[in-house]
Amino acid sequence: MDKQFWLEKWQRNEIGFHQDEINPWLVNYWDHLALNPRDRVFVPLCGKSLDMLWLCSIGHDVIGVEISQRAVEDFFTENNLKPECSDQGKFIRYESDNLTILCGDFFDLEKNHLRNPRAVYDRAALIALPESLRRRYIDHLNSILSQKTEILLVTLEYPPDEMDGPPFPVTEDEVREQFSDREKIKVLGEQDVLDTSPRFKERGLTSLIEKAYRIL
Repeated sequence: MDKQFWLEKWQRNEIGFHQDEINPWLVNYWDHLALNPRDRVFVPLCGKSLDMLWLCSIGHDVIGVEISQRAVEDFFTENNLKPECSDQGKFIRYESDNLTILCGDFFDLEKNHLRNPRAVYDRAALIALPESLRRRYIDHLNSILSQKTEILLVTLEYPPDEMDGPPFPVTEDEVREQFSDREKIKVLGEQDVLDTSPRFKERGLTSLIEKAYRIL
């Protein structure tokens, strides 16, 4: 799985991973993080997620990164926002009020691009990656963040032999292993969402557990 895979997904509008409403885990559990209203929040592999608007609406400065220029431009167009655009090294920077999206490769990010976020919101980044890339993703994430940066992570668990990702199943054991250098990993909630996810039933799944973690 490479960059072209995701670029083609967006070009063909094969974006079943996109949600047309604010993610309930975000709304229900965001206040479990120890943040101030104006703290900066980083959203990796953000697509055109409406969750970024919700985070802005409660006062946060939000910075996302997304490889697909179509996704970024659709986000601003669909939400009637007119961003200022500028070149920033390997990225095109789209900025509107307290929201910034860097269009480019997550793995090209450096600390100076993010300006020291206090939190990360990952709903669809880790689970978008196969196992072979997840360790690289977390290592790079750690390299561009402060050790004090909190993470709200949302994952999916399902029998791996029943469906080929993405999204990929990420178990609690893997989360705890991948983030073993962190001080605390807490499961905030979990729910079987198969009955409300017909596209996954159609792909043959018999179980689909969504979990939210606070990692600090």
